[in-house]
Amino acid sequence: MLIGKFEDTYINLTKYALVFMKNFPFISLPNTLVLLRLSVAFIFLAHAIIRVTGGTVVRFGDYLNNKGFVYGTPLVWGLTVYEVVGGFLLAFGFFTKWLSAGFIGIIALGIVIIHLENGWFVGEHGTGGCEYSFLLIIALIVIAAADKKK
Repeated sequence: MLIGKFEDTYINLTKYALVFMKNFPFISLPNTLVLLRLSVAFIFLAHAIIRVTGGTVVRFGDYLNNKGFVYGTPLVWGLTVYEVVGGFLLAFGFFTKWLSAGFIGIIALGIVIIHLENGWFVGEHGTGGCEYSFLLIIALIVIAAADKKK
């Protein structure tokens, strides 16, 4: 009797799992692309806002100066403005190809200047590597490719 209940439960769970997977991920591809665009825009906005509110603009500028850049702090302010304005425009779907290209350039430069010397992994097997930046670049390529405007 008890084994029969377990069998029935197993069969029911299997049916629910099949229905679940048939409908997964519950969102259409166009809506998924919007979700990706909004998520990436949020990441850039969050980085810029925390840089300003956390007071790390000058520290980041000094870091760039030590890496051989001239006018590191104004450069960081320009980067921050681009991330805020570009983040909002990207979130609303404006100029996605151009903004994605700019963000990719920023990330690629960040990989060369900061992350590459830290290896590949960001966490668990390393600190500050470039895997996260790589993933953002791929996401930005997908966002740009999804923009049907010429």
